Amino acid sequence: MTLVTTFTVGGLRCHTLEGGRQRLDGGAMFGVVPWTLWSTRVETDARRRIPLAMRCLLVEHSDGLVLIDTGLGNKESAKFLDIYGVENDGLEGATQLEDALASAGFLPRDVRWVINTHLHFDHAGGNTTLDPELTGDPRRHVRPAFPNATYMVQRGELEFARAANERTRASYLPPNYEPIAAADRWRLLDGDGEVLPGVGVRLTPGHVPWHQAVLIRDRGETAAFVADLIPTTTHLPLPWIMGYDLEPLRTLESKRALLRDAAAEGWRLVFEHDPATASGVLQPEGKAYTLTGVVAAPSTAPAPRGAAEGGFPVDTSSGRG
Repeated sequence: MTLVTTFTVGGLRCHTLEGGRQRLDGGAMFGVVPWTLWSTRVETDARRRIPLAMRCLLVEHSDGLVLIDTGLGNKESAKFLDIYGVENDGLEGATQLEDALASAGFLPRDVRWVINTHLHFDHAGGNTTLDPELTGDPRRHVRPAFPNATYMVQRGELEFARAANERTRASYLPPNYEPIAAADRWRLLDGDGEVLPGVGVRLTPGHVPWHQAVLIRDRGETAAFVADLIPTTTHLPLPWIMGYDLEPLRTLESKRALLRDAAAEGWRLVFEHDPATASGVLQPEGKAYTLTGVVAAPSTAPAPRGAAEGGFPVDTSSGRG
């Protein structure tokens, strides 16, 4: 399977990297949207789980390679992998993410910057790795997966992860972020701003309080890695919000504002979890939105039901206010 798609933002060369698959409960993924609606758009398995990508974004930047999110990693138990339907074994590398990175022509040691949208296990699990060359060896330990990288996340997100409670603890796993702190590799961010020339972050709270989207800008073009604000194209309508979101009304307003700006300026949205669609350019269409220039994910997964070739009609009832 091809693991990479490539596009440009101005003069910046970008690659989506397929970091594997997981399956999560369909009801949880669509919150208050009833099964009678979402089940017409997404296939489920016998356990009512839906297939989800774990897609990352690599940017070839003059200040060094930038990797946005890191997938799930290689540290979890067989029981964990079964519950979440994880398929991310690498053929050559520690996981499929390392294989995808190699397909783009790079190695983990080449990555200079890692930006985490947030620290849930399917976005930051690949921050660290169990030494793949020491399988079965008692010296095996967890270490940063990208040995030459500085890692970035919102300061508030790291603090929130460390203060996890009964509701949030299952998603925040310390081996995914504490070894980065122990290695003194965190660069902690405080709100919106440019973190490298042409690479910025935008707070998009709701899923978690310090969730951030990552914006790539060059020569008048913009791509937005929207992560769990809009995990799949099926979540583009304003009220289609995950049950996992801690503050869904804040998600609603974060989504409204980002979609308004993206449609006004023709941003390319990169979808982290959509199994069939890697990215598309958001365009206004009356009171709705349409995705044009759709780039299919490099997989054999079926497209969401109702997806129209060449574009996706989006949100015909909520407007763009």
